[in-house]
This record gives sequence, C-alpha cells and structure tokens, in this order.
Amino acid sequence: MAIASVRLSERTAELSPVAPERDGDSGKFTEQYPREAFLQAVADLENATTAKVAERVSCSYDLAYRRLNALAEDDEIARTQIGSSFVWTR
Repeated sequence: MAIASVRLSERTAELSPVAPERDGDSGKFTEQYPREAFLQAVADLENATTAKVAERVSCSYDLAYRRLNALAEDDEIARTQIGSSFVWTR
C-alpha cells in the first residue's frame, strides 16, 4: 500500500502547476513560456499549426493561439488559414 501511495503522490507532483517565479530586482513574474519559444517552434516545424506549436512549447492550445496571434499582430510571424486550421510562418 505504501508503494501505491508514493506513486500516486509522484504523479500528482508531476501534474501540479508550477508557481511562476518573481524577478528579484523588479518583482515581476518571469514568463513560463517566453515568446522566443513560440518563434522557435514556428521556425522548426514544417507545418506549424497552432496545435503543433502548443505541443512543441508544452502549453495549452488556447495559450498558444493567443501568443501566436500577438506575434502576428507585431508582424513577427504570418498566419495562413487552411481549412479550419491556422499555419504560422516566420
């Protein structure tokens, strides 16, 4: 029984969200998913759909979609709609 409870607690620890850290000087929270991670994912993937970028960055689809749209608004990447999916390019 003790082994099973240890395994359960290990799994729970893996699934628990990590609290963001604060910068010691500014007091601002550090980004868990920096914009460079999204830019690199778009550059690395052959067909960089929102789902593939989210998987590469290890974030939710919604977060990836919002961050990719922000990068497109800043003209850092381009968005092309193919059917019901978006493909992102640099």
